[in-house]
Amino acid sequence: MVLRHDYPGQACSLAHSLEVIGERWSLLIVRDVMNGNRRFSGIQASLGIAKNVLSARLQRLIDEDILERRAYQESPPRHEYFLTEKGLDLWPALIALMGWGDRHSGNPEGPPLRVAHKGCGGFVSDRGICEDCGEVLTAHDAKAVPGPGAAVYADAPFSPFAARR
Repeated sequence: MVLRHDYPGQACSLAHSLEVIGERWSLLIVRDVMNGNRRFSGIQASLGIAKNVLSARLQRLIDEDILERRAYQESPPRHEYFLTEKGLDLWPALIALMGWGDRHSGNPEGPPLRVAHKGCGGFVSDRGICEDCGEVLTAHDAKAVPGPGAAVYADAPFSPFAARR
């Protein structure tokens, strides 16, 4: 049985959002690109996703104007993926979901990843506000850094830090 990925008859912005980014892997791909992992091979290694599935998800995110593909090599053709403004607008949702996951994951060491304010170095709350200076941030103002629970995943084959090794 094939599961549907749309929600016909739902006059709801959440249902529409899930049609676009609710497929398995889509938000993790967005997360990787947002964290600077922009090449197919890097995303594939980081997520452990099948190449055909990754290719289909990337194309859907391009079709929905969340990602754009830019050539960095001509022969053979190779591309990097960048977030569009529409894609960058997903940052608050990613931060909120990450915060929820941190609170409910049960990792005794703490979160594997933290988000830091590039300006002052303070950590970012799950509401996108710097806990040190109080500034409301955007994706451009922040960067991902290993958190106290990162060591738990350091040797995992598909660690969020795999592309940085």
